[in-house]
Amino acid sequence: MIKWHLKFLLIYSLVSSLNLINAETLKNKVPVPKKVPVTFEAHGVKRVDNYYWMRDDTRKDSEVISHLESENQYLENWFESGPDLRDTLFEEITDRIPKKEDSVPVRLKNYEYFRRYEPGNEHGIYIRRKNKNAKEFILIDVNELAKGSEFYQLANWSISPNENLMAYAEDTTGRREYTIKFKDLVTGETYKKVLSDSSGDMAWSSDGKYLFYVLRNKETLLPFKLFRHKIGSSQEDDVLVYEEKDPTFYLSVGNSRSMQFIEINISSTTSSEVRLIDSEFPKESPVIFLKRELDHLYSIEHDPESDRFLVETNWQASNFRLMSIDINNSADKNQWKELIPHRENVLLQSALAFPDHLVIMERENGLRNLKIITKKDSSEKSINFNDPSYNAYLAANPEYYSDKFYFGYSSLRTPDSLFSSKLSTGRKRLLKQAEVKGPFSKSDYKVERKFIKGRDGTLVPVSLVYKRTTFKKNNNPLFVYGYGSYGLSIDAGFSSTRLSLLDRGYVFAIAHIRGGQEMGRSWYEDGKIFNKLNTFYDFVDVTKGLLEEGYGQKGRVFAGGGSAGGLLMGAVVNMEPTLYKGIISNVPFVDVITTMSDPSIPLTTGEYSEWGNPENKDEFDYMMQYSPYDNIDNIDYPSILVTAGLWDSQVQYYEPAKYVAKLRDFTTSNNPILFKVNLSAGHSGVSGRFESLKEVAMEYAFLLRVDN
Repeated sequence: MIKWHLKFLLIYSLVSSLNLINAETLKNKVPVPKKVPVTFEAHGVKRVDNYYWMRDDTRKDSEVISHLESENQYLENWFESGPDLRDTLFEEITDRIPKKEDSVPVRLKNYEYFRRYEPGNEHGIYIRRKNKNAKEFILIDVNELAKGSEFYQLANWSISPNENLMAYAEDTTGRREYTIKFKDLVTGETYKKVLSDSSGDMAWSSDGKYLFYVLRNKETLLPFKLFRHKIGSSQEDDVLVYEEKDPTFYLSVGNSRSMQFIEINISSTTSSEVRLIDSEFPKESPVIFLKRELDHLYSIEHDPESDRFLVETNWQASNFRLMSIDINNSADKNQWKELIPHRENVLLQSALAFPDHLVIMERENGLRNLKIITKKDSSEKSINFNDPSYNAYLAANPEYYSDKFYFGYSSLRTPDSLFSSKLSTGRKRLLKQAEVKGPFSKSDYKVERKFIKGRDGTLVPVSLVYKRTTFKKNNNPLFVYGYGSYGLSIDAGFSSTRLSLLDRGYVFAIAHIRGGQEMGRSWYEDGKIFNKLNTFYDFVDVTKGLLEEGYGQKGRVFAGGGSAGGLLMGAVVNMEPTLYKGIISNVPFVDVITTMSDPSIPLTTGEYSEWGNPENKDEFDYMMQYSPYDNIDNIDYPSILVTAGLWDSQVQYYEPAKYVAKLRDFTTSNNPILFKVNLSAGHSGVSGRFESLKEVAMEYAFLLRVDN
C-alpha cells in the first residue's frame, strides 16, 4: 500500500511538473504584437488603440499576415499541450452524417430539381429530371468548380424561363463578392463572359434574353446599382436600370413567384421601397409600388389569379398586417384593403399566394405558426407542431400554380424534417427527415421551454435540451447561446453536432433575448440603439436564472455567439467575467465605435439605425457603455476562444485580432485566450460540407478541455 502511494505521488508530481512546463512554454510562445498608439477623439472623449495597425484592407501586409499565423500556431500549441479531442470529435460528428444523400426534389415547370452529396465529396451536385423515373441531368457539380480554390461557395443559381440556360453566382474568397456565370444546358458549354462584383441576386426577363443583377460598391461592398444584361454580351455593355444613392439602403432583385414581375427591393432596417418591371417588357423603367416612407417597412407578393398584390406592412401596425391592392393603385395606401388585421400578440412574418389559398407564417408567444387560408370564405386551417420549442419554416415553394406547399420543421431533439401539405385539406405528409447515423433516439433527450424574469421584470423565453440519463440538478455543465440583434429570431432547431455535447452531460440553452423578434416587433425595438443594454442584461439574467433553477453547475457555465452575437459575448464577459468559465466568440463585432465611425467599412452606413451613429453625442455615449473593445479592463477574464475570417466582409478580421491582443494585455487571470483565423475564408468560415465541421470540433474540444 505504501509503495502504491509513493508511485501515485511520483506520477502526480511528474504530471504536475509537465503541466507547469507546458504552461510556461505556452506563456513564452504567446503572440506579443507591437503597440503603435493611435488616438481617436470624439465629443471630448479620447480613445487610444494600440493595435489599429492590424487593419490592412489589402489583406497582403506581411507583418499582419505573420501575426495572424502566429496566433494560429499558438492555438495549435495550446491544444497540443494537453488533451486534444479535436480529431476524436470531428470523427464523431462526421460519423453521424450520411455520406450519400439526396435532397427532396422540388418541381419547377417541366423539371424537378434536387441536390446530391456523394461519398468523399465536400460539395453538392445539382441535378434535374423530368420525373423520378426519368434520366438524371447534372446541372452543375460544385466539386468540379471548387477544384483549385481554397474557398468556394455556390451562393445562388437560377434557370431561365425557357429552361435551357443556368445562371449561377460563385464566391472564391469568402468576401461575398460574387461572379455570375452562365451555362448552356443544351450544349453543356459555360460561357466565357461573366458578370463580376455582383451581390449574387438575379432575375430573368420572361423571354430569357436578359438577366438583371446588382453590382456592389468596390469599397463599401454595398449593393447599389441594378443592371440589365443581355445574354451573350459583355458586362461593359450592360444597361444601368437603377442606382441607389442613399448608403443606408441596400438594393436587391429577384423574380416574383408568378414570374410576371422583376422585383427591385430597396431596404434599410427601418424603411423599404419596392419597384417593379413587367418581365414581358424588360426595357421599361421600374414603376414604384409605394415610395419609401420613414419607419415604414413593407414587402409584396404577386397573386395573379386574384389580380392583386399582397402587402405585408407595418403601416399603423407594429406587428405587421396583410393588405391587398392592384398594381395601378398601389401608391395610395388609403386604397389598400385589409385582409389580416394587426394583432398585439402576433407577429405576421410571411405570406405566400396560391390560386385558391394563402399560406401565412406568423409568430405568437415566441413560436412560429403556419396557417392555410381559403380565399373563397377566409376559413383557416392550422399546421400543428408537438415539441414545446421548435423551428418551423416555409421551404422552397417556387410554383404559384400548385395544390400543395412545402414546409420544414425541427426541434432541439427532432432532426430537420421536410413536409408537404395539401392546401385543400391541410393534411401534412412527411417527405424526408434528416438521417442521424449511429445510436440516436430523440426520446433520449428532453426539450423544455421556460420564461426567466429579467432585472426589469421582463419574461425572457429560453429553449433547453439535455440528455435525460445524464441530467442531475445543479450538477451539469451549461452552455448558453444567444444573438439578439437585427430582429433576427433564433429558433430552436436541431443540430446533430450538438449531440457530442449533450451526450457528455451538457445542458444546451438558447436565450431568446431582446433584439430579436421572438416576442414581436417590440422585442426588437427594446433591444436596439438606446435600448441595446437590454440585450446583454437579458442574457446575463437568463444565465443566472437557469443556475438558480438547477440547470447548470456554478463554475461550469459556458456561453457562445457569433457576429452580433460575438458583440453580445464581448459585452457580457466585460460585465460578468466570473459568471462564465469559457466563452466562444465567432467572428465577433467588438470594436463598435471605431467601425460605426467609418462609413467606408461594409455595412456601417446601413446599420446606423441598429447601433447608432457615433457622430451624434448621445448615441456615441450610449455605445461607449457596452462597446466590448473599449470596455476591456483589468479583470479576471475566463477562457476565451475567438474566431475570424481574413476575407470577412461583415466583421473585418482586424476587429477580433485587436480584441484578442487587448484582452491579453488586460486580463488578470491565467486562463487561455485563443484566436483562430481562417486565412482563406470569410464571415461563414471555411467552405465544404465536412471541412467546416473541423471548426465545430475545435470549439467543442476547447469547451471540454476548459471544463476539466
